[in-house]
Amino acid sequence: MGGGAPVSVQTMSNVNPHDVEGLTAQALRCAEAGCDLIRFTVPDLRAAECLGEVKKRLPIPVVADIHFDYNCALAAIAAGTDALRLNPGNIGGRDRVQAVARAAKEKRLPIRIGVNLGSLEKDLAEGVYAKRTSVAEALCESAMRHVKLLEDEDFRDIVISVKASNVADTLESYRMLAERTDCPLHVGVTEAGTLLPGTVRSSVALGILLSEGIGDTIRVSLTAEPEKEVKVGMEILRSLGLRRPGPSVTSCPTCGRTKADVFKVAAQVEEELEKLRLEKYPHVAVMGCVVNGPGEAKGADIALCGGDGEFMLFVGGKMVGKVSEAEAPKKVMEYVIHS
Repeated sequence: MGGGAPVSVQTMSNVNPHDVEGLTAQALRCAEAGCDLIRFTVPDLRAAECLGEVKKRLPIPVVADIHFDYNCALAAIAAGTDALRLNPGNIGGRDRVQAVARAAKEKRLPIRIGVNLGSLEKDLAEGVYAKRTSVAEALCESAMRHVKLLEDEDFRDIVISVKASNVADTLESYRMLAERTDCPLHVGVTEAGTLLPGTVRSSVALGILLSEGIGDTIRVSLTAEPEKEVKVGMEILRSLGLRRPGPSVTSCPTCGRTKADVFKVAAQVEEELEKLRLEKYPHVAVMGCVVNGPGEAKGADIALCGGDGEFMLFVGGKMVGKVSEAEAPKKVMEYVIHS
């Protein structure tokens, strides 16, 4: 992370930390969706052992999420984690911070300091609630305090996050932090919400920050499956030209003229395209009727234009026939594969 490396997408597993099979299955789904690294909570020593077993089965790096017990951090390092997420100020005295920093340094593992409004030190939290200081000032001050604890142990392989739960505070916090440090930044809106509002809030905040050159790795935090977090994160990067383009499906919102199930067909086409992992994807259009359909079809590589329970199929801007609604996705994929 940092130093000109591509912006990475990460997520966090929500499976029981002792369920090796469940953790592995979910992590593999996330990797298939494009996830670059995945975080697992490690609340006890048994969870650290499970993390080690899961890591052996995954094609992507894993991050151990540690709170309060420094022994869990040491156990996760011994189990083979690729990185730690912890706040050194909440794992005990200097001897414990020193033990973790030394173990991580020996293995050349980075540590992410993750500060949220809900986990601020008491004096900083009181300042925010009494309106003596801004959320951004408090988050950045907390982060830099934690950074100093590690730097005092000559540990400098540090990533920082200062997540707020709304767009305005998130923007202010990361802009302020970017002025204070050259450490790589993990960017996100914490507790962003359920799928739709969380996606919107995260997309606005991350899109603005990344367009300003702020952010080295991202997580879209949703009250939803981690795979969906990954997909949203990937689309944010693609929209900014920070990842190679993925499947491109143009589809209309439909109206009263529509007599074919555009929603279903467009979703099926997009899902099948994502499975192919192509270096270059064709532009596919799925349109509901003859108003805009033929025009969009001429601009797409492959297109479906809805009729009454069927679609006209266009390839290279030319109509090549009609297909039933049920056969439409399959027919599109045949042309994609052989194009």
